[in-house]
Amino acid sequence: MATLPRRRNTRTVWVGDVPIGGGHPISIQTMTKTDTRDVPATLTEIRAVARAGADLVRLAVPDSEAAAALSPICSESPIPVVADIHFDYRLAVSALDAGVSKIRLNPGNIGDPRQIREVLDRAGAENIPIRIGINAGSLPDAIQNQFGLTPEALVAAAEEQLEIMEAAGFKAVIVSLKASSVLLTVRANELMSTATDCPLHIGITEAGSPARGAIKSASGLGYLLGQGIGDTLRVSLTGDPVEEVRVAAAILSSWGLRRSGPDVISCPMCGRCRVDLMGIVEAVEHRLAKVEESIQVAVMGCEVNGPGEARHADVGLACGAGFGVLMYRGEIVKRVPESLMVEELMALVHQYLAEHREGSGPEGPTREEGGEDEDACAIE
Repeated sequence: MATLPRRRNTRTVWVGDVPIGGGHPISIQTMTKTDTRDVPATLTEIRAVARAGADLVRLAVPDSEAAAALSPICSESPIPVVADIHFDYRLAVSALDAGVSKIRLNPGNIGDPRQIREVLDRAGAENIPIRIGINAGSLPDAIQNQFGLTPEALVAAAEEQLEIMEAAGFKAVIVSLKASSVLLTVRANELMSTATDCPLHIGITEAGSPARGAIKSASGLGYLLGQGIGDTLRVSLTGDPVEEVRVAAAILSSWGLRRSGPDVISCPMCGRCRVDLMGIVEAVEHRLAKVEESIQVAVMGCEVNGPGEARHADVGLACGAGFGVLMYRGEIVKRVPESLMVEELMALVHQYLAEHREGSGPEGPTREEGGEDEDACAIE
């Protein structure tokens, strides 16, 4: 069996009740798309992303009115709130007064060390962590003039801020180095991972539309996760933040780093498939849309990889010519016609979930209970 990548050793930083780094589970972040000043709309969106699996949520704080809205939002949010601060350090102070769980500062547009030091003093007194958010689109001019738009420039910008924080004795620091370029982001984080033990927040920023952005994010974040780099992440998409959370969870799940909701495995189809596999998969995914528990369901179209994938899943269906074989926890259950595939598969899914909730053992339906023997369940 393949093993999980060895995580890079980092210090633990607590954001509210969520631990970042130190070997703790990789947390999922997102950002609201509402006007923060609209408290009801913002809380509605926060609750939606929390239900989808977000561990943290970041809010834009562009002005004092948005900062004033943070207090009621923080008091009612089901997950820790992070204030996204640009240009005016006083907004960070106001956000701390409002009860946020973390501050994100962009040193590219808050460059005065004295102002940053004031934020550090207040955050330290409140025991609130700070993320140094380095973005390729807003690097300090002096650093970009020296290094150009390179991985070294992003690292230099982060190290400059880390020196200020270390001089102030401030340790609750998380670092992010982001660009819309996958390669630039990956190389910068590789360098940063050897330069500090601060937890790293990873993400491909301005990744694009849900379809293209998901691909770019999976490419870059998957590469970093495969090297054990990354303690928390955000998928940045032009669209619904719930979709950001779902894509992030899928990326972590694909690396075995998080089980969140159903994982449907289905084959790409070829000329050997003799059932309406696309329709079956769509129907199963639709029926699983509101399931929150972790379960792996395989829906396979032919005898090449079908039996093996179905056997390895919690619940599986391996199809033949107009029929399919159902498997439960690795054991053959029964053979069913195509017309009953979805209903019979979902019945096993619900049985698995019920047993999981009750904490029962791995016993499932036997071949006798299914009314078929092993020969009758053969795919060929």
